[in-house]
Amino acid sequence: MKIDRLKLGQFVNLELLAKQVVEGFITGLHKSPYHGFSVEFAEHRLYNTGESTRHIDWKLYGRSEKLFTKKYEEETNLRCQIVIDCSGSMFFPKDSNINKYEYSVYAAASLVELLRRQRDAIGISIFADELELQTGAKSSNSHIHFLYNELEKRLSNYSEKQQKNTNAIAALNDIAELCHKRSLIVIFSDLLDDPTKLDELFQALQHMKHNKHEVILFHVTDKQTEIDFELDNRPYNLIDMETGESLKLQPNEIKTHYKNAIQKYFEEIKLRCANHRIDFMPADIKMGYNDVLLKYLIKRQKLH
Repeated sequence: MKIDRLKLGQFVNLELLAKQVVEGFITGLHKSPYHGFSVEFAEHRLYNTGESTRHIDWKLYGRSEKLFTKKYEEETNLRCQIVIDCSGSMFFPKDSNINKYEYSVYAAASLVELLRRQRDAIGISIFADELELQTGAKSSNSHIHFLYNELEKRLSNYSEKQQKNTNAIAALNDIAELCHKRSLIVIFSDLLDDPTKLDELFQALQHMKHNKHEVILFHVTDKQTEIDFELDNRPYNLIDMETGESLKLQPNEIKTHYKNAIQKYFEEIKLRCANHRIDFMPADIKMGYNDVLLKYLIKRQKLH
C-alpha cells in the first residue's frame, strides 16, 4: 500500500495510518498471517454457563452434543528492535511525494502495529552520526503509544536533521550491546556510508549476530534515480545531502560508469549479508509496505 504525507494529515496520526496499512495487508492475504503466531490450541474444557460462546467448538458439539470451549496458550513473545537511519542521505529525494526517511518511518510504524497485534515486545533505535534514540523492547499499550509518538514527532521535526552525517558502525555496535536479550533486529538504511569501511560495517552487524540476535536489513532506496540513474538528459547540480558538496554533471556522460559502480557496491553488501546469515531485503520507496510486512512474517516463521 502506498502512503504519502497527505494521507498522514488525513488520518491525523501515525498510529491510525499504521493500522490502515496493516488492515489492508491482512485483507490482501489469502490466509491470515496470525494463525499459529500469537496463540496455539492447547486443549478442550467443558463450557461453563454464562461465559462467552466465542471459543465453543461447534464441530465437537455436533459429534458429542456437549459444549466444549477451546483453550489456548500464548507462544513466547518475540522481541523486536526496529532501527532507523536518519542521516542526511535518508531525506532524498527532496520535494518529493515521499523520501527514504519517511518511507522507513511509515514501514516501521506498520511493523509496530503488526507486532502489537501479535503481543510481541517492540523497541526502536534511531541513529545518524550517533545513536539518538534507544528504547527497550516492551509490549504494553503505554509503550506502544510512546513509540508512535516518538516516530510521529521525528516525522514532523525531521528538517533539522537533513545534513547529519552517517556513523552506522558505532550506532550498530551500541545497539548490539544495548539489546540485552535475544531479539530480531530490523534495520532500515540506505547503506550510503563510507565504502572503504565496509569491513567495519559488517563487523558491527556480526557483533549483533554474535550476541545471538537475528538481523533483517531493509535496503531503502529510490531505485529509479539512485540505482538505475534514470534522470533527464540535461545538466544537473547534484548536492551531497550530508556534506553539502556539489557536483555539476550531464547524467548520460557518467550513467554507465555510475550504474556499474553502485550495483557492484550493493551486490558486495548483499553477498556479505548472505555469508553472515543476515537477511538483505531491497525496499524501493516507490513501492508499498506489503513487501516489508511479508518478509518480516517469513523471517518470523523461520524463528519459531
